[in-house]
Amino acid sequence: MKDSTGAVIYVGKAKKLRNRLKSYFGGGVISSNKVAAMVSHVADFEYTVVGSESEALLLENNLIKRYQPKYNILLRDDKGYPYICITLNELYPRVFKAFRPDPKLRQAGAVYYGPYMNGDCYEVLQTINDIFPLKRCKKVFPRDIGKERPCLNYHIGKCMAPCRGEVKSEDYRAMTDKIVMFFEGKYKGIEESIEDEMRQASSDLEFEKAGILRDRLIALRNVSKDQRVYLSIERDVDAIGLYSDAGETCIRKLELRSGRVVGSSTYFVSGTEDDREDILKNFILQYYETSPKIPPVILVPDQMEDREDIESFLTTLAGRKISLHKAERGELYDLAKLAASNAREMMVRRILRGGGAGADPTYPLRYLEELMGAEEGSISRAESFDISNLGNDDICAGMVVFKDGKPDKSSYRLFKMKMVETQDDFASMRETLTRRFAHLGQKGFEAPDIILVDGGQGQLTAVASVVRSIEGTEGIKLAGMFKNDRHKTAGIIFEDGRQVKLEGKDLTDSEISLLRFLTTVQNEVHRFAISYQHKLATKRNIRYKLEAIDGIGPAKRKNLLAHFGTIKGVEGASIEQLGECKGISGADAKAIYRFFHGEE
Repeated sequence: MKDSTGAVIYVGKAKKLRNRLKSYFGGGVISSNKVAAMVSHVADFEYTVVGSESEALLLENNLIKRYQPKYNILLRDDKGYPYICITLNELYPRVFKAFRPDPKLRQAGAVYYGPYMNGDCYEVLQTINDIFPLKRCKKVFPRDIGKERPCLNYHIGKCMAPCRGEVKSEDYRAMTDKIVMFFEGKYKGIEESIEDEMRQASSDLEFEKAGILRDRLIALRNVSKDQRVYLSIERDVDAIGLYSDAGETCIRKLELRSGRVVGSSTYFVSGTEDDREDILKNFILQYYETSPKIPPVILVPDQMEDREDIESFLTTLAGRKISLHKAERGELYDLAKLAASNAREMMVRRILRGGGAGADPTYPLRYLEELMGAEEGSISRAESFDISNLGNDDICAGMVVFKDGKPDKSSYRLFKMKMVETQDDFASMRETLTRRFAHLGQKGFEAPDIILVDGGQGQLTAVASVVRSIEGTEGIKLAGMFKNDRHKTAGIIFEDGRQVKLEGKDLTDSEISLLRFLTTVQNEVHRFAISYQHKLATKRNIRYKLEAIDGIGPAKRKNLLAHFGTIKGVEGASIEQLGECKGISGADAKAIYRFFHGEE
């Protein structure tokens, strides 16, 4: 599809081209905002006929990479995260931090692992240096062999010192191959190799060398001990998780090697839940085409229409059978859930920081000022409130504060209802706001510049009637954050009834930044309030459970929880241990034990 300038804006494939074009231009209702936006810009199109579905899939992928069309899913990694490169193409391979993969190096034989968080990258490199006697200087071998004396790392057993000219390139390569095994989670083979070397050194009475090898072995075991084994059968699997919010989708890929998670990759693409199949397909095609190794099983979150063709494409790339699998039960299902929860966590993190690593957190506030006709710089402190309850129990509210676009957690506050006794969100909000503004001007309760109400016109009007009735709140701005039918943030509404919808593919950068900010506020205030409600419910359940034991009143309940910490601690205690608690008699101890364990 091309626009009026002749630029390619979309590339797709279809078994029946007539039906596809009819769905776009046949005059019917287009349910997808993205497709509707695309169709409005199409001025011309051209097509190519190929011989099979597999050929169509390959051609589609190549054209997307060539033209980078606006309405296709384009894979862009988060370049704020570094990789670790191993130059297996060199005689004496190097291991170093790289900010992005170099296509020329990769083509020559170098391998990349990552991307990592900066701190994680440092930790991984530190661990490698603890386990393997790798050179850390910038000397180039064999060019610099024999030019200088070995550095301190050689003398303390931290480097093989190929600079001495006594280390064969094959021996150094063998050590580098073990580093590759380390990244692939094959710790057992490395451990056995180090153990054999240590025993040999000990037999040869080289106790200093044996001690160095022992330290490496301990470092390796500490790493493997901290990594959970996810699969009972040691095999290689990739798991892909997707999560959409704020007009973007996060793709999180977990890499399991020999049953352990050894790496992960995170990518963000523009697109919503409606684009899941396109996002998944394009990620698999674009990512694995340049991947040095493709595992035999790739877990996907959804069934895919082109699954067989994509499997055929990957099988050709890998030179062996590759399968795409949607797990329904067992260990692989648990792993797929882990990938999905990781994708959600990465999206929450991205939204909280307002986009990419270098994003300006105040940018959405300046746009909000523009929409409200407010003076530039007039919005700094934003507050939002949410009510949570379980029927008529545990009625509470959370208040979150954002300063200059960032959460100010020291100013967060919780409210447990004192006056409201039955489920009534408006009455609860009235009590919350009244109590909040009773502290106006105190530390942590400074006046907000804007209150962002969770809801549409009805909720905004209700909150306005409370706020405007309180003295000292005249200058506070109010706006409502409304959601769509999928319960995702969809726009903002102002007191005068104006709405700004923040959905669709054609959002401006300002609209995207505001959408992210509003999504962050809504998610954060909901999380904060519901966490408090769950905490209150847990306390209530504990209290009710202990209240059911004859002879155990408030003082004894308090002593029990202080002594054992939790209700589980009380439940797991023996009669003798219960009797050691302050205020608990022998009869009380037996009654408590009998309550939890019957007559045993």
